[in-house]
Parts: sequence; structure tokens; C-alpha cells
Amino acid sequence: MTVSFEIADPRTEPEPFGWSEFRARRGLHAVWDYDLLALEAWAARNPPLLVVARDGTRIVAAATVLVCTPRLRPAYAAVSRKRGPTLKPVWAEVYQPWLSGLPGVVFSDDLDNDARAALLRELERALTRRLGAGLLGVFYRSVGADLAAMLEGRGRLVRQVDTVSVLPNDFADRDGWIASLSRSRRTNVTRALRDVGRRVESGQLVVVGGTARDDLTGGEVADLLNRHRLDRGIPSLDTRSPLLGSYFHSFVRRPDVHTVTYHDSEGRLLAVNTLLDHPQCLVKQHWAALPVAEGGLKNLLFDSFARAVDTLTRTEAAELSAGRRPHDVKHALGFTPRPVFGAVVPRPVMGR
Repeated sequence: MTVSFEIADPRTEPEPFGWSEFRARRGLHAVWDYDLLALEAWAARNPPLLVVARDGTRIVAAATVLVCTPRLRPAYAAVSRKRGPTLKPVWAEVYQPWLSGLPGVVFSDDLDNDARAALLRELERALTRRLGAGLLGVFYRSVGADLAAMLEGRGRLVRQVDTVSVLPNDFADRDGWIASLSRSRRTNVTRALRDVGRRVESGQLVVVGGTARDDLTGGEVADLLNRHRLDRGIPSLDTRSPLLGSYFHSFVRRPDVHTVTYHDSEGRLLAVNTLLDHPQCLVKQHWAALPVAEGGLKNLLFDSFARAVDTLTRTEAAELSAGRRPHDVKHALGFTPRPVFGAVVPRPVMGR
């Protein structure tokens, strides 16, 4: 296999030929859509690149790569007016930042592990050529055990950094899922769902769920999600930037994105949850809620999990991924922890 690489900046460069077909064939989650990557990139301090690997004209692998700069840099990245490498210090993160616990690199199904490992080394060489002498190294985030093994080697640091919570599709319906929980958790979840149901019946709460939502304002969704993220505290090593209303305006209108919203009787958004379709792994993605002290309601998180299980059991997907923290809550709801690894590849050993 003779492989060539194309690296595209979604802000300024056209979508790579054949990308939409590859994304559809592999059933990639919505966040891999090139238009969404462009909306994300324009507001990002560390904007993503889309890297595709081709065998001839056929795409055989792809990665989203964040080009990261030190914290002292401006809040937004400047648009490069030339494609050549620079001396500015940067590092590259192979990362899909809005898929917690899932990798930022994908392969054709027909590639074995040896071919995939070789492609990763070629990817690193391609990034070196694109980003130049200022590239300090590559950080692979949120990779599974199989991919972590491919990244091991002399001078490379590969470690388990966390777990992702996964629920197998082993239930006929919501009731079967609830019955599988411990007695105390089953009681708590049942009470929580009854509480939400009573509020809906009394008109205190309006819950709407579905795909291709055209009744939502992207700005109010973005405001609640970004505020929730700030309130929880952003880790010092988090290289993501806030997503804008323009992003969510397009995002929630997609047919492969389920959005559940909780409004009070006056129309104020109290909570929101998004769920991404996938042929194998549904992803319970963005979640945010107003604090109870500011008019929010208890138990909405449990209701969102129950609705996610409803969607799971209606599909042929093998599992539901709910990201990482809080681990204790998700474990109590029947989710199984799966190891998540990180791999640091310093510049001297990139491509080796």
C-alpha cells in the first residue's frame, strides 16, 4: 500500500475529495462532518485540522488534529496566510474533542493492526512536514487499548489516564435496564423519573426530544453548555475552546443528533442533552443543567439517562458511551468502565 496524506484546514481549505463518502461508509459520528469542523475551528484557540490518508484516491484513514499553542497566546488562533511550516512552538493533539473517551483517528475496516501502526508513523511524519520545526511532539488523547499498543515504542510514553463509561445494549427496554440496577439505585431512579413525570403532567416542565430540532436557538444551547462547563471547572490541560451558538444552530438540526431539552413553564431552558447516532456506539454527549439554586430542577440527569437508554434499546447499536466523569454515578447506573489511554510522542521519535 502506497499512502499519501492530505491535511486540510477547515477554515480556509476545501473538504478533501471523498471525505463525505468515507464518513458515511464508516458511520462516523456527527462531529466529523467537515462543515461542523469549520464552525468549531473558527472559534477555537487551538483549531482542528482534518488529516486523510489515501491509498491511491481511496481514503483509508483519517484524524482530527488540534494544533495547540501555549496558554500565553491569544484566545483565538490567527488564520494562516501561508501553508508553509513555521518556527512557532506548537504541539499536535490527535483528538476528537467532543467525543469524550473516543479517539481522534479512524481507519478503514480492512486494515490490520500492522498497517494501522505503520499509518500512524506516516501520520506523524506528515504533521512534521506541515507544522515545521516548531512542532514539539504529538499527543494522542482518548485512545483504547488496541490503539495504545500500536503507539508503543522507544521514547514514547503510553499510559492509562482514565476510563470511559459504556452500557451494552442488553435490555429489551427501559424497564429492563432499571431492573438490572441495584435495589437502592433502582429505587432512586424510579422516584426521580416519577418526579419528572409529575412536573410534566402539572405543566411545570416541558420535555421535548428528537432529531433535526428546528425549534431551538443555538445561542441558548451554547450559553447553557458553556456555563455548565465553566461551573464544573475546566482542567488546566483542556485545550478545547467554547462552542458558539452558530455551531449548535447547525448541530441540533442534524438528523443524526438527538437533542432532549427541559424548559420551565415560562420557556426558560433548564437542561439540555445531546445524543449522537452511530451504527455501533451511541454517544451521550453534551449535558448541561441550571443549578437548583438558580431555578434548576433535581432529577433531570436521571431522566436524560433513561431517555438515552430508550434510544439505545430502539436501535441495533451495540452500546451507549456516556463519556468519563462522574464515574460513580455512571457505574451505579449500570455502565462498565473501559480503559482510556494517552500517548505522548516527542519530536525526536515521531515517525519511528
